[in-house]
Amino acid sequence: MLVPLLTLALAVADQVSKTVVHTRFGLGESVAVIPGFFQITYVRNTGAAWGMFTGFSGWLTLFSLAALILIIVFRKRLIDDTLRHRLAFACILSGVIGNLIDRLRYGYVIDFLDFHFGNYQFPVFNVADSAICIGAGLYLLDTFLSRERHA
Repeated sequence: MLVPLLTLALAVADQVSKTVVHTRFGLGESVAVIPGFFQITYVRNTGAAWGMFTGFSGWLTLFSLAALILIIVFRKRLIDDTLRHRLAFACILSGVIGNLIDRLRYGYVIDFLDFHFGNYQFPVFNVADSAICIGAGLYLLDTFLSRERHA
C-alpha cells in the first residue's frame, strides 16, 4: 500500500506545484527565495533532462509512456521487497507520471526550481525530476549496499 500512496502523493505535489507556477508566473519570470542561491523561475522544457533533445516532445512523450508501462510490467524483476526499493520505485514512478502528464497536457514540461552556486547555474527542474533522481539514488544505494552484505 506504501507504493501507491507515495506515488500518488508525489505526483499530486508535482502537479500542484506546476499548476501554481503555470498560473501565477509569466514565462521566464523569477522570484528569489534565497537571493543568490535559489529562485523560482518558470521555464518550459520541450526536451528531456537538462534540456537534452529539445524539440522532440512528441517522441519523449512516447518514450515516457513506454518507460512507464515497462516499469510497471517489470517491477517485480526490478525491485526487491525492501523498503528502500519500494520507496525508490514510488519516487521514479511518480516522477515519470508527473512529467508525462505535462507532456500530454501542454506538449512540454513545466520546470521552476532554479539553483545557482556562485557563477554556476544548475539546470532548472521540478518536483517530478527530483523524485526520479531521489528514486534512482535510493535504488542504486540499496543495490550496492545489498551486494556488500551478500559478498
